[in-house]
Amino acid sequence: MTPCFHPRLVNDPFQDPALFIDFLYQGRALLFDIGDITALSTRYIHKITDVFVSHTHMDHFIGMDHMLRLFLGRDKRLTIYGPPRIHANVAGKLAAYTWNLVENYENAFEILVVEIHPDHLEKAFFRCHETFKQTHISEKAPFNGILMDEEDFIIRALLLDHHTPCLAFSLEERFHINIKKDRLDALGLPTGPWLKELKTALRQERSDDHVFFIPGHRTERGPKEERSLGWIKEKGLFSISRGQKIVYVVDIGYSEENLSKLIPFAKGADYLFCEAAFLEKDRHIAEKKYHLTAHQAGVIGKTAQVRKLIPFHFSPRYQDQSHLLYQESEQAFSG
Repeated sequence: MTPCFHPRLVNDPFQDPALFIDFLYQGRALLFDIGDITALSTRYIHKITDVFVSHTHMDHFIGMDHMLRLFLGRDKRLTIYGPPRIHANVAGKLAAYTWNLVENYENAFEILVVEIHPDHLEKAFFRCHETFKQTHISEKAPFNGILMDEEDFIIRALLLDHHTPCLAFSLEERFHINIKKDRLDALGLPTGPWLKELKTALRQERSDDHVFFIPGHRTERGPKEERSLGWIKEKGLFSISRGQKIVYVVDIGYSEENLSKLIPFAKGADYLFCEAAFLEKDRHIAEKKYHLTAHQAGVIGKTAQVRKLIPFHFSPRYQDQSHLLYQESEQAFSG
C-alpha cells in the first residue's frame, strides 16, 4: 500500500519542533508547529496550505517570519490554527514590520488565523493588500473537536495543559484506496488523472453508472475510452483499506487530566509523534516544566495502542545521550 501522507520531522530531535506532511500527487502539504524551518526547502514550504500551532512558545512559532517572507507576493491563502490568543500572536509578528508598499503587489496573499477555544472557533483575516491589518469575522463557529473535514481526511484538535493551553492534533485519512497496477496492465488501462477521478468518485459514493473517460485505452474491438464505475469494481482494479492516522503531541504535563483526554484521542494511530524531553531520572524537572519524560511518552504510546512511536523534542541537556532517550521510550512502549 502506498501511503497518501508522508510525515517527516523537519529538524533533528534536539532542534525546534516542526512536522511536515506531504500529500502524495497533490502539490499540497501541512505543517504541525512552526519552529525553525530553514532546513525545509522553499519548494516544500510553498506547498504548505495549513499550519497547526500547538502553542506559541518561541521554539514552536519562530518560523512564522521565514514562512511569511517566502509567501509575500504570492496569490495564496495560508490558514493558521492555534490556541487562544493566536490572533494576538500573529498580529504582533506582523506589526513588527513596515508594509507601506504591499498594496501595490499584484497578488493577494492573505492569512486566515483560526483561534481554538474549548467550545468554539474564532477567525481573523490579515490581508497583504490591507497592510495586514486584522479583520475579524464576527460570528463564532461551534467547535466539536474537528478543525478540517475534507473529502480525503479529517483533522482534529485537542486542548491540553502545558501551564498554558497547548494543542495536540490528529490527521486521519477516511480510508485508503489502493490501485492494483497489475490489473491495470492486464486490461491495457493507462495510469493518469482518471485514477484521481476514480478515487474521488469512490469517496463521494457515486453510483455504479458513473462513467470515466480513459484516454488511450483500446480494446481488440477498437477504441473504448469510457468505462463505468460498476465495470471497474467488477474487474477488481482497486482495494479499500483502513486509512492512516497521524497524531502530534508536544509540551504537556503528565497529569491525569491530560492523559484521560489524550489516550482516546491517539488510540490506534499509525504514527504518534510525541515529545520525550527528559529521562525518567529527571522526572522532577519534567514535572516542573510541564513536559514528558521518554518513559512517559512510551507509556502513552503503548496505552493508546499506536503502531509506531516517534519520540522527539529532546532537552539539549542530553545532547550526547540521545540513545538513552530512545532506549527508555522504546522499553516503555514495547513493554
